[in-house]
Amino acid sequence: MDNSINGNYIESVQKIFRQYKNLGDKAIEQIEEDKIHWQLNEDSNSISILVKHISGNMLSRWTDFFISDGEKEWRNRDEEFINDLENKKQLLQVWEKGWHCLFSVIDNLAPSDLSKIVHIRNEPHTVIDAINRQIAHYSYHVGQLVHVAKQIKSSEWKSLSIPKGQSQAFNKQKFEEEQKKKSI
Repeated sequence: MDNSINGNYIESVQKIFRQYKNLGDKAIEQIEEDKIHWQLNEDSNSISILVKHISGNMLSRWTDFFISDGEKEWRNRDEEFINDLENKKQLLQVWEKGWHCLFSVIDNLAPSDLSKIVHIRNEPHTVIDAINRQIAHYSYHVGQLVHVAKQIKSSEWKSLSIPKGQSQAFNKQKFEEEQKKKSI
Protein backbone atom coordinates (compact mmCIF):
# COMPACT_ATOMS: atom_id res chain seq x y z
CA MET A 1 0.00 0.00 0.00
CA ASP A 2 1.48 3.36 -0.91
CA ASN A 3 2.21 5.95 1.76
CA SER A 4 -0.48 8.40 0.60
CA ILE A 5 -3.15 5.73 1.12
CA ASN A 6 -1.62 4.82 4.48
CA GLY A 7 -1.55 8.49 5.47
CA ASN A 8 -5.21 8.82 4.48
CA TYR A 9 -6.03 5.75 6.58
CA ILE A 10 -4.32 7.26 9.62
CA GLU A 11 -6.22 10.54 9.18
CA SER A 12 -9.45 8.59 8.80
CA VAL A 13 -9.00 6.57 11.99
CA GLN A 14 -7.98 9.67 13.93
CA LYS A 15 -11.24 11.27 12.82
CA ILE A 16 -13.32 8.17 13.62
CA PHE A 17 -11.87 7.78 17.12
CA ARG A 18 -12.47 11.50 17.81
CA GLN A 19 -16.07 11.18 16.60
CA TYR A 20 -16.73 8.33 19.01
CA LYS A 21 -15.03 10.14 21.88
CA ASN A 22 -17.15 13.21 21.12
CA LEU A 23 -20.32 11.10 21.03
CA GLY A 24 -19.46 9.62 24.43
CA ASP A 25 -18.53 13.06 25.80
CA LYS A 26 -21.90 14.48 24.78
CA ALA A 27 -23.82 11.55 26.26
CA ILE A 28 -21.93 11.69 29.56
CA GLU A 29 -22.40 15.46 29.71
CA GLN A 30 -26.18 14.99 29.84
CA ILE A 31 -26.08 12.60 32.81
CA GLU A 32 -26.38 13.83 36.37
CA GLU A 33 -23.85 12.54 38.87
CA ASP A 34 -26.41 10.48 40.77
CA LYS A 35 -27.26 8.55 37.58
CA ILE A 36 -23.80 7.31 36.51
CA HIS A 37 -24.38 3.97 38.29
CA TRP A 38 -27.91 3.37 36.94
CA GLN A 39 -28.43 -0.09 35.47
CA LEU A 40 -31.55 -1.46 33.80
CA ASN A 41 -30.93 -4.73 35.64
CA GLU A 42 -28.15 -6.68 37.33
CA ASP A 43 -26.80 -8.00 34.01
CA SER A 44 -26.72 -4.57 32.33
CA ASN A 45 -23.87 -2.10 32.29
CA SER A 46 -24.08 1.38 33.77
CA ILE A 47 -22.35 4.38 32.26
CA SER A 48 -19.77 4.03 35.02
CA ILE A 49 -19.05 0.41 34.09
CA LEU A 50 -18.90 1.15 30.36
CA VAL A 51 -16.42 3.97 30.95
CA LYS A 52 -14.24 1.74 33.16
CA HIS A 53 -14.26 -1.03 30.58
CA ILE A 54 -13.58 1.20 27.57
CA SER A 55 -10.76 2.97 29.40
CA GLY A 56 -9.33 -0.27 30.80
CA ASN A 57 -9.25 -1.75 27.32
CA MET A 58 -7.61 1.38 25.91
CA LEU A 59 -4.93 1.46 28.57
CA SER A 60 -4.16 -2.20 27.99
CA ARG A 61 -4.20 -2.07 24.19
CA TRP A 62 -2.36 1.21 23.59
CA THR A 63 0.26 1.27 26.38
CA ASP A 64 3.59 0.18 24.85
CA PHE A 65 1.61 -0.58 21.69
CA PHE A 66 4.52 -1.76 19.55
CA ILE A 67 6.52 -3.57 22.22
CA SER A 68 4.13 -5.55 24.42
CA ASP A 69 1.01 -7.64 24.06
CA GLY A 70 -2.21 -5.60 24.04
CA GLU A 71 -3.60 -7.65 26.89
CA LYS A 72 -1.37 -6.49 29.72
CA GLU A 73 -0.60 -8.68 32.73
CA TRP A 74 -1.62 -5.82 35.03
CA ARG A 75 -5.10 -5.51 33.53
CA ASN A 76 -7.95 -6.95 35.58
CA ARG A 77 -10.79 -6.93 33.07
CA ASP A 78 -13.31 -8.39 35.55
CA GLU A 79 -12.83 -5.40 37.87
CA GLU A 80 -13.86 -3.11 35.02
CA PHE A 81 -17.41 -4.45 35.43
CA ILE A 82 -17.72 -3.41 39.08
CA ASN A 83 -19.85 -0.29 39.46
CA ASP A 84 -17.53 1.53 41.86
CA LEU A 85 -16.48 4.90 40.44
CA GLU A 86 -17.17 7.37 43.22
CA ASN A 87 -18.46 10.33 41.23
CA LYS A 88 -18.72 11.93 37.82
CA LYS A 89 -15.38 13.71 38.25
CA GLN A 90 -13.64 10.36 38.73
CA LEU A 91 -15.61 8.90 35.80
CA LEU A 92 -14.39 11.72 33.55
CA GLN A 93 -10.80 11.22 34.71
CA VAL A 94 -10.97 7.52 33.85
CA TRP A 95 -12.60 8.31 30.47
CA GLU A 96 -9.98 10.92 29.54
CA LYS A 97 -7.07 8.74 30.67
CA GLY A 98 -8.08 5.98 28.27
CA TRP A 99 -8.59 8.31 25.32
CA HIS A 100 -5.30 10.10 26.04
CA CYS A 101 -3.48 6.76 25.91
CA LEU A 102 -5.13 5.87 22.59
CA PHE A 103 -4.45 9.25 20.96
CA SER A 104 -0.83 9.24 22.13
CA VAL A 105 -0.35 6.30 19.74
CA ILE A 106 -2.84 7.10 16.96
CA ASP A 107 -1.66 10.69 16.59
CA ASN A 108 1.96 9.58 16.24
CA LEU A 109 1.55 6.76 13.74
CA ALA A 110 3.60 6.87 10.55
CA PRO A 111 2.38 5.25 7.34
CA SER A 112 5.21 2.70 7.63
CA ASP A 113 3.83 1.57 11.03
CA LEU A 114 0.62 0.17 9.55
CA SER A 115 2.13 -3.07 8.27
CA LYS A 116 3.95 -3.83 11.52
CA ILE A 117 2.74 -6.72 13.65
CA VAL A 118 1.39 -6.25 17.17
CA HIS A 119 -0.10 -8.87 19.45
CA ILE A 120 -3.39 -8.98 21.33
CA ARG A 121 -3.76 -12.00 23.62
CA ASN A 122 -0.80 -13.54 21.83
CA GLU A 123 -2.53 -13.31 18.42
CA PRO A 124 -0.61 -11.41 15.74
CA HIS A 125 -2.37 -8.47 14.07
CA THR A 126 -1.15 -5.92 11.58
CA VAL A 127 -1.46 -2.46 13.06
CA ILE A 128 -4.34 -1.86 10.62
CA ASP A 129 -6.15 -4.95 11.91
CA ALA A 130 -5.54 -3.96 15.53
CA ILE A 131 -6.89 -0.47 14.88
CA ASN A 132 -9.95 -1.80 13.07
CA ARG A 133 -10.58 -4.22 15.92
CA GLN A 134 -10.50 -1.37 18.43
CA ILE A 135 -12.71 0.92 16.33
CA ALA A 136 -15.34 -1.83 16.28
CA HIS A 137 -14.99 -2.48 20.01
CA TYR A 138 -15.18 1.16 21.09
CA SER A 139 -18.02 2.06 18.74
CA TYR A 140 -20.00 -0.89 20.14
CA HIS A 141 -19.54 0.25 23.73
CA VAL A 142 -19.98 3.96 23.05
CA GLY A 143 -23.26 3.03 21.38
CA GLN A 144 -24.24 1.19 24.56
CA LEU A 145 -23.23 4.21 26.63
CA VAL A 146 -25.43 6.48 24.50
CA HIS A 147 -28.32 4.02 24.77
CA VAL A 148 -28.05 3.89 28.57
CA ALA A 149 -27.88 7.70 28.71
CA LYS A 150 -31.02 7.93 26.54
CA GLN A 151 -32.83 5.53 28.90
CA ILE A 152 -31.83 7.63 31.89
CA LYS A 153 -32.81 10.97 30.34
CA SER A 154 -35.96 9.70 28.60
CA SER A 155 -37.89 12.66 27.17
CA GLU A 156 -35.21 15.11 28.37
CA TRP A 157 -32.59 13.52 26.06
CA LYS A 158 -30.93 15.95 23.66
CA SER A 159 -30.33 14.07 20.42
CA LEU A 160 -26.71 13.56 19.35
CA SER A 161 -27.67 13.00 15.73
CA ILE A 162 -30.62 13.90 13.55
CA PRO A 163 -33.68 13.99 15.83
CA LYS A 164 -36.61 11.77 14.92
CA GLY A 165 -38.88 13.34 12.33
CA GLN A 166 -36.30 15.92 11.23
CA SER A 167 -34.41 14.03 8.51
CA GLN A 168 -35.85 15.96 5.57
CA ALA A 169 -35.11 19.35 7.14
CA PHE A 170 -31.60 18.25 8.05
CA ASN A 171 -30.88 16.94 4.55
CA LYS A 172 -32.27 20.09 2.96
CA GLN A 173 -30.00 22.24 5.12
CA LYS A 174 -26.93 20.12 4.28
CA PHE A 175 -27.58 20.26 0.53
CA GLU A 176 -28.17 24.03 0.69
CA GLU A 177 -24.88 24.49 2.55
CA GLU A 178 -23.06 22.51 -0.14
CA GLN A 179 -24.68 24.58 -2.90
CA LYS A 180 -23.51 27.81 -1.17
CA LYS A 181 -19.94 26.46 -1.00
CA LYS A 182 -20.00 25.65 -4.72
CA SER A 183 -21.29 29.09 -5.67
CA ILE A 184 -18.54 30.91 -3.79
